[in-house]
Amino acid sequence: MFNLAVLGLAIELLAPLAAAKFDGNLNYESPSRRHSGLGINVPHVSRRSLKRGAVAYEADELDFTHGIASGDPYPDSVILWTRVAPSLASDPSNVTVEGPVPLYNHDTQTYIKADPSPICVEWKVFQNGSEDALSSGEAYTTSDIDYTVKVEAKGLQPFTTYNYQFTICGSNKTSAVGRTKTSPPADVDVPELKFAVFSCSNYPNGYFNAYGNAARKDEQDYMVHLGDYIYEGNQKGERAHAPANYLFSLYDYRTRHGQYRTDPDLQLASQNFAWIATWDDHEVSNNGYRDGSSALNNTEDSFLNDGGVSVDQRKMNAVRAYFEWMPIRQVDLDDNLRIWRSFQMGNLLDLIILDTRNYDRSITSLDWNDDYIDLIRNEASRSLMGSHQENWFYNQLSASSKRGATWRIVGNQIVFSHIVESFGLNGDNWNGYAANRNRTLKHLYDNKIDNTIFLAGDSHQNWVSDLVWLDERPYDSETGEGSIGVEFAGTAVSSTGYNGRIAPGRTEAQYRVGNNSMLQWQDGYYRGYFLLTVTPEKLEARYYGSPSVASRNSWDLPLANFTVVAGENKLARPVAGGSVEAGFLKGGETKPTNFTLNTDTWEWDTVGYDQMYIK
Repeated sequence: MFNLAVLGLAIELLAPLAAAKFDGNLNYESPSRRHSGLGINVPHVSRRSLKRGAVAYEADELDFTHGIASGDPYPDSVILWTRVAPSLASDPSNVTVEGPVPLYNHDTQTYIKADPSPICVEWKVFQNGSEDALSSGEAYTTSDIDYTVKVEAKGLQPFTTYNYQFTICGSNKTSAVGRTKTSPPADVDVPELKFAVFSCSNYPNGYFNAYGNAARKDEQDYMVHLGDYIYEGNQKGERAHAPANYLFSLYDYRTRHGQYRTDPDLQLASQNFAWIATWDDHEVSNNGYRDGSSALNNTEDSFLNDGGVSVDQRKMNAVRAYFEWMPIRQVDLDDNLRIWRSFQMGNLLDLIILDTRNYDRSITSLDWNDDYIDLIRNEASRSLMGSHQENWFYNQLSASSKRGATWRIVGNQIVFSHIVESFGLNGDNWNGYAANRNRTLKHLYDNKIDNTIFLAGDSHQNWVSDLVWLDERPYDSETGEGSIGVEFAGTAVSSTGYNGRIAPGRTEAQYRVGNNSMLQWQDGYYRGYFLLTVTPEKLEARYYGSPSVASRNSWDLPLANFTVVAGENKLARPVAGGSVEAGFLKGGETKPTNFTLNTDTWEWDTVGYDQMYIK
């Protein structure tokens, strides 16, 4: 009896310690405090690990299966991420986001073997050339969160580069050494910041060369991803999607995230730079809005024919997987799975990250209702963000201006400018929500908020425009006078844009530039990214293209360079210095050279490919 009492006391003493270490892994928390059902029952998991017969994994049974990552830098902390597991495969259970189970609890499903053996991981942050840990800790992971580990490394110095590493507890088995960087505090002068900006990485469509090129060139302080980080489809081919079906279940989304993280260029970019990411639509489903998407709507017919899952359940599955697999903070996430947030980076800039897709968006184009969207695009009630986020956004713009930040950089998913295409107006970008765009422009003009830069992805093409309020404020396309800011919209990492030869693509770009007064440059042929360099005096955007994503290669082609002088609220003239490598430039020349940098060897050569995408 004495021994049993001692054992019972020991278990009581150990349980809080175990729970504390489980709590150190942020992925056990719910992405939303108003949705506690998305959280993990930590006491249950820690008690489960003390059950008789629980056998811990040996270190040689485990691997850091998907590399390491960091993200959401603050002046004194950063998020660190990895996955340590017995295999590449994701946990097959969907029970953690469905049914009447109490929070997350695998034991209610007898047909799914619960994992009673949590994996212990140590982590540390240190500076290059030193082994001394400046921030460190332990965290556990289990199958409940797909063996992912996400911790906040605290107590760091601002705007400082650090190394970090994970180790399986009680062993010499370590992850690769990563590199990350904290952000500058809000109240200091910062001479320069650089951001590499990406969007739309479709795994079967092509290789992620843009990630690798930016990582090897090592120019940026941080990586910004504007969404479509994964795709929910079922494409085939040499890089066929896994699983081989459209995504609906938690297992589906976890597996897809895992597949993308096996890409070596994504692993390299994640390992060595802090990411600031938001989602677009494909992290859940194409053309999403608050009540559905193009492929799934809240109707009985859609439920029966499109996956046997509700819109809300599918979104819950996708969001749970996203937060498990991305180095993103769960910051003030107390309202409908909020991802929108902001970063104050010295007196230089505020980076404002929006969700114009999944939060509270009014109905969008669903591929069968375009005539309806065309009829209602000007209605005042329509919003891309919902009233809560929209008012927060305007307040962020005003607060940034009042605190004296030089620049306001808005990370948004979709093209903001009023672009007229050959078919008319796109109902799935800001053109489908004219009142929301007008309210945004009115706020900028009425409050005299200068130096606002919109970033966009989604379209798989490059667009550079002055930010103007057509038909409301005068604008001179030649000089840029009347503009209130600039939009830099980027092409895709690998998703399809213009699917043809370069010359016809340039002709299409010429039509678009000629048909839209604020649009100064357009190119739809190249895949790639752009690099923002921000100083108190000016902001520069340098666009780079991958000559082909049909193979993994290290070629990085400079496409065009743009400058915005602080206080001028327009692109500096002559735009792009009067000359670009590709696409069409208003009032300038296109001079194709194909003179391309190999980011592996640092040699330049004239390079051309006949095939852009994987067939």
